[in-house]
Amino acid sequence: MKKIFIAATLSCFGSLFAQQQNNSFTLQQAVEYALKNSPSYLNAGLDQKNAEYRKNEIRSAGLPQINGSIDIKDYLELPTSLLPGQFFGAPAGSYIPVKFGTKYNASAGISASQLIFSSDYVVGMTAAKEFINLARINVNRNKADLVSAVSKAYYNSIINKERIKLLEANIVKLKKILDDTKALNAQGFVEQIDVERLEVQYNNLVTEKDKIVNLISLSENILKFQMGYKISDPIILPDTIALQGTEENIISAGKPDVTKRPEYQVLQAQQRLYELDLKRLKLGYLPTLAAYGSYQYNAQRQKFDLFDGSQPWFKIALIGVTLNVNVFDGLFRNSKIQQAKITVNKNVNTLKTIELSAELESSVAGISYSNAYLSMITQKKNMELANHVYDVAQKKYQGGIGNNLEIVIAQTALKEAQTNYYNAVYDMLIYKIDYLKATGTLIK
Repeated sequence: MKKIFIAATLSCFGSLFAQQQNNSFTLQQAVEYALKNSPSYLNAGLDQKNAEYRKNEIRSAGLPQINGSIDIKDYLELPTSLLPGQFFGAPAGSYIPVKFGTKYNASAGISASQLIFSSDYVVGMTAAKEFINLARINVNRNKADLVSAVSKAYYNSIINKERIKLLEANIVKLKKILDDTKALNAQGFVEQIDVERLEVQYNNLVTEKDKIVNLISLSENILKFQMGYKISDPIILPDTIALQGTEENIISAGKPDVTKRPEYQVLQAQQRLYELDLKRLKLGYLPTLAAYGSYQYNAQRQKFDLFDGSQPWFKIALIGVTLNVNVFDGLFRNSKIQQAKITVNKNVNTLKTIELSAELESSVAGISYSNAYLSMITQKKNMELANHVYDVAQKKYQGGIGNNLEIVIAQTALKEAQTNYYNAVYDMLIYKIDYLKATGTLIK
């Protein structure tokens, strides 16, 4: 019985550990999970597969087209033909209705056709490759957006957790001072107002903690949404904020390469597609040439004995070519060509705009990141100073040479410094992501 209990206990702990492992995500793991489960990113992948099938669809038009057919007819009324009456001795200009044919007719055969030359096909195959390239770029663009969104949501969650740790430590310190002050008040050594000051401060800290706890829940739900993770399932985020002394070194001294940005790559791919469409329309004046052939057997019967081997089937075979030439289309194609030229020129202007805006965006993101980094360094020093001031005020009060008003002021300054520090850390991390995204270096 004891062995069964131990085995059951170990099994429960094993299941709990496995569940924790499945629900625990570092930032890298959260990004990897999102890339496998985010509906928007998965749809981008499906679009890429769809583009490959579209290429196969276009290519199939240039391969031989082979069809087989069987046709059986039962003439309930044979077709009537009019023959000139003079053939049968009737007056000239008259016609005699005559029914020709058999009640049952059948044909079975195979036909084939092969496109020899078509400008639409030639250009279409090149365009199909560009569609695949465009779909691949869209996948990368969705990936960059997803990595950015997941990273920001993850940072927001773990920074709020770091805030909770500091608040809890502050609450413990202030609670001890409040309890000591209440004891001194009961003995008549301090006034009631001293207790009330500390109670107000203590209540503010507890309320602040509750607010951040709710923010953690909200930020985790946002992260789950970005990851494609079930909102109702628990999630564990083991990462902590580990800042390096060289964070500011990510800022590139040179001009950012706009060609690395997915948005620019998309416009480039679209430009090539627009130019191919213009080329297709211009080549549309060329003729289209196709070959075809057909081989059939035909049977005609008065009775439904089509499959009687003693009755003959008659062969029909033919081959041919078709040449289609556009002689005059009322300037329809010319109008389409002029519209395509305008689309090409407009996209060229859009590319120039993207180049300018990308350079500006990279510059703004770089400056914002540098400023956020400097602010983080300053706020870190302020937090350390505020913590030192609070410790001194606490020791003075406990030594009987200070008053609790100094503690209240010091604690308020410490809370503000801690809030400013973590706001600065969050801003720095967010601007870092924005800078990497703006320079096209967020994903490899």
